Amino acid sequence: MTDRIDLLQGTLDLLILKALLPAALHGWGISKRIRLLSDEVLQVNQGSLYPALYRLEDRGLINAAWGISPEGRRAKFYTLTARGRRRFAEEKASWRMFTGAVEQVLGSS
Repeated sequence: MTDRIDLLQGTLDLLILKALLPAALHGWGISKRIRLLSDEVLQVNQGSLYPALYRLEDRGLINAAWGISPEGRRAKFYTLTARGRRRFAEEKASWRMFTGAVEQVLGSS
């Protein structure tokens, strides 16, 4: 599929939390992970990503610390907090219920 899908704020937050589950990543790494996990369908642009990261950090769901990227550049790395892990689990359950309901409506006659 070559079309890109725009992401709503809540959906983007959920995807960022998912991307950070395995390990800390810098902004570009988060964007790349989401793109890879979605088989290149979801593209997160910088103008959406960084406001979402700041919002998640303000809410205590992620932490940020400066480090060196694999490319040798100084970058801010983001990690999930315990609160962020709990929020991810809650939001994932809500998302599954929501998408299941939408599928049910779409599949009805």
